Amino acid sequence: MPLQDYMQIVSVDDHLVEHPRVWQDRLPAKDKENGPRIVEDGGKHIWVFEGQTFPTIGLNAVAGKPQEEWGMDPVRYEDMIPGCYDPQARIKDMDLDGVQAALCFPSFPGFAGGTFQRAQDKDLALLCVKAWNDFYIDEWCAVAPERYIPLAILPTWDIDAAVTEAERAAAKGARTISFPDSPVPLGLPSFHSDHWDPLWRVCSETQMPVSLHFGAGSYVPGFSFSSLQASANPDAVNDAPFAVAITAFSTNLMWTTIDLLFSGKLQQFPDLQFSLAEGGIGWVPYILERSDYVWERHRYYQPIDFDTRPSDLFRKHFWGCFIDDIHGLESRHAVGVDRITLEIDFPHSDSNWPNSRKRAAEVLADVPNDECALIVEENARRMLRFPRVSAVR
Repeated sequence: MPLQDYMQIVSVDDHLVEHPRVWQDRLPAKDKENGPRIVEDGGKHIWVFEGQTFPTIGLNAVAGKPQEEWGMDPVRYEDMIPGCYDPQARIKDMDLDGVQAALCFPSFPGFAGGTFQRAQDKDLALLCVKAWNDFYIDEWCAVAPERYIPLAILPTWDIDAAVTEAERAAAKGARTISFPDSPVPLGLPSFHSDHWDPLWRVCSETQMPVSLHFGAGSYVPGFSFSSLQASANPDAVNDAPFAVAITAFSTNLMWTTIDLLFSGKLQQFPDLQFSLAEGGIGWVPYILERSDYVWERHRYYQPIDFDTRPSDLFRKHFWGCFIDDIHGLESRHAVGVDRITLEIDFPHSDSNWPNSRKRAAEVLADVPNDECALIVEENARRMLRFPRVSAVR
């Protein structure tokens, strides 16, 4: 059955490439030199921050290019289609793709602000976090409030500052915060600690789900590269091609989900919600089965919840997200049809742009209309409190 015209696709995971003036327009004059700025280097556009260089990696902006031209090399803004960095142009790209609304994650800051987490000057880093949030909510989303879903990153190195910024972002209209999928590799406390409780309380009270995008914690399980930064260096000597990392990325969220299911935080904060951005859903049924199996046998002697099955916690607190996951859709009832959302991933290499609606119709061909409507639109709108306000495009 084809994807019906009345169904609006709401992508819970797209990306934007920050234009060169994002921080230069917002930082105090004394901080502009050390703040993020674009420079020319060997004919490429390179970000410079605190004296370090950060390439705009080509795979982050491949929309419109044939696969044979994809690569890890840095690119110029002229090499990207304008919809990567221009919100007006992005609307036209979304219309071409048959997509109504999009939640856009950062590029230069990392999916959850990891670039600023690693910064030396944390006062400057805090200003940079606030500048990105102001840019995305006040500049990008303001272009088309019914098309762009507000998101915020946080100063994760300081829990008090993180809480304050989460509250500020919520007041500005943020519908979700982006948070590291693996905080420990960043030198942060684990999901099992009480450290994050004040933040979870704010997210619960403001009804902002926590978006956990794979790779936001800079950790790839079982991967031969010592770091994702090394993997982006074509001169680095490593044991594996980057294809290994790309294939393994979604397994980040498998580990994260298990961690949270046994953390006790879901019982402590019954309204807390987590979105597993770009994690796929095919692995979910097995992990829930395995988690329940372990819970049945081992809950008697460990400090884990004695009464609530992990699978029940998942269906109350988690939202699965997929781009192109046929196996996951075949198992959708084991995942929970009312807990599955669609993502387009524009302009990254996993995106099907400009054929996202066509491809969604193909993978959802055997899904009944009522379930299809939940997956492509209604679940995302409910999770993000982003109601439909305009007619079908």
